[in-house]
Order: sequence, then structure tokens, then C-alpha cells
Amino acid sequence: MRKMPKEYEIGDNAVDGLITRLAKTACSAETEDLLREILTTSVKLGKECGDKGDLKLVNNTLKELRYSFKIFAPYRDVKKVIIFGSARSKKTSAEYRMAEEFARKLTAKGYMIVTGGGSGVMEAGNKGARAGKEFALNIRLPFEQKPNPYIDEKDKIINFKYFFTRKLIFVKETDATALFPGGFGTNDEGFEMLTLVQTGKSKPRPIVLMEPEGSTYWEAWKRFITSQLERNGFIEKKDFNLFRITRTADEAIGYIEDFYRVYHSLRYVAGLTVLRLNRELSAGTLGLINKKFKDILKDGGIRTSPPTDKEIQEGEYPGLPRLAMNFNMRDYGRLYEMIGVINKD
Repeated sequence: MRKMPKEYEIGDNAVDGLITRLAKTACSAETEDLLREILTTSVKLGKECGDKGDLKLVNNTLKELRYSFKIFAPYRDVKKVIIFGSARSKKTSAEYRMAEEFARKLTAKGYMIVTGGGSGVMEAGNKGARAGKEFALNIRLPFEQKPNPYIDEKDKIINFKYFFTRKLIFVKETDATALFPGGFGTNDEGFEMLTLVQTGKSKPRPIVLMEPEGSTYWEAWKRFITSQLERNGFIEKKDFNLFRITRTADEAIGYIEDFYRVYHSLRYVAGLTVLRLNRELSAGTLGLINKKFKDILKDGGIRTSPPTDKEIQEGEYPGLPRLAMNFNMRDYGRLYEMIGVINKD
């Protein structure tokens, strides 16, 4: 068990002893040290913070996260796709029909979908999903955001007070992102998702910008990205690998499935970047990625690898083959490109 740093204690033997005993009785030995830190933080807040509003913020945040973890825990091994888009899209709009078709076909393939729980595109996603294959992460607003009537299981509706906790769960509990035309909220969620993968704060995932028939929404967005961000040096050409514009539901689903065809998941362990694969990579493709993507390595090469001790201890897919490399933790657009090559093996 990891020992909590001495400096991260209350400094009162009686209180620290109570925290230790409570942690021992409340969780497993594997998580005891983390719970001790959480309890210590809570007590420190009580001692150091006299602002009731600050304490209410922390309290509500922990409650929202705890409940969300509980709801998603039984479904952690099922691939999930977030659907973002306008709450104001009409039922007759092309994006509504496309989102409904997308959710219907995805859930027929075994995926689950996650929406913001509101009207418009979110409603279409819940409407199209098979029964029991959906979640709704609703945000409490004074207007326009009430849970839509197409959510099959009410225990899969989570109501959030804060946007930041809702966004965290959107990313943490899903494996792909689909963005339909929308307003400030859709663009906020899209840019944040791109920022997270560009900076490595989120693991690689397919991000599809879905362009329904008759729409030029994402193409116009891409022109802005090109003329104002890329040409001014605010992003690089390789960052365009982080997303894909698709024009049909089938094309979007194909891209998501292709992203996980050979690539499975990624883990950082003690400075090493480990890519878990669904099957062994051919020698030819291994040689190709070593030659083509040497520029994204700090040193060494890309090599096959057994599970690390940390992965074995935590039971993270010990039976899957792996690649290991000293990734430079910077060129995520190129990493996406490499994943694309791996998936063509």
C-alpha cells in the first residue's frame, strides 16, 4: 500500500488516527490510501475554509461524481459514443433524422450512446437508441433543458448542476465523440474534446463531425480552422488527424469501428506509452510504423511488449498484445495517424 506523504496529514494524531480507521473500514486495501487522502482533504477543507459557498461547491461536485461512477460502473466494458448537437434542432431537420439513424445503427451493433438528455439532436439520439442502450447526462438550466421523453430507463438519467462535472463524465465514460451542427454548447464541447486529445489529457478516440444532407456546417467550420488557426500557426496540419467529417451515419459508424479494429486502448506507465491491441501486429506493419513515425519518439523504437507490472496488478487487459514506445507526449495528431496505419494491418 502506498504510504500517504507525511506532510499530507492533518497534524493532529487523534484526527489522523480517526481518518486511518475510517479508511480501513470503508474500502479495500487497494484503495485505502486514496480514501485516506480524500478524507484528509475533506477535513482540511473544514478547518481551512470558512466560505459556505466553497464547501457547497465541493460537496455537490463529489456527490455528482460519486453517483455518476455508480451508474456507469456496470457498463465499463461496453463501448459508448457521445452525441453532441443542438437542443433546438427540429424533428424535421436533417441533423435530427441523421442522429436518430446513427443511434439506431450504433446500438444495433452493441454500442451504447450517451446524450445530454435534452431536446433536438439529443432527443434524436435517445429516440433512435435501442431500449437500455442509452444514457442521458442532463444539465439543470432555467430554460430549454428538460429530459426528453425517449430515455427508456430513468435510472440512466443523471442530472448535473455543474457543466464541468458533466463534461468530465462525458469524456471519462465514453470511447468516441459524434458532433452534429449546434450552437455555443456544441462548439464548446467539440473544441474541448479536441483540446483534450491534442494535449494528451484524454486518450485517443474517434471524433466525427457529422454533416447531414444539405448542410455545410462543418465544412465552413473547417475553413475557419484552416484560415485562422492553421495559417496563423495556432495549430499544425497534423492536428487535422484528430477529427473526421462524415456525411452519412454509416460513414461515421465505419470510422468509429475502424478506429478500434486493431487498436484497443492506451496506457501511460512510468514514462512509457503502451498501446494495447486486439491482435498481434504483423512484422511488416511493425517495421513500417518504426520507419514512418520515428519523429514522435524521444528515443528507441516501437516494440512489442508484455503487459507492464502495473497493468497486471490492476487487471488491465493482461491477455492483449502490446506495443511500447517512448512517445514524445506532444505529437498526438501523428499518433492518430499511426493508429490509422496499425488499423490497416
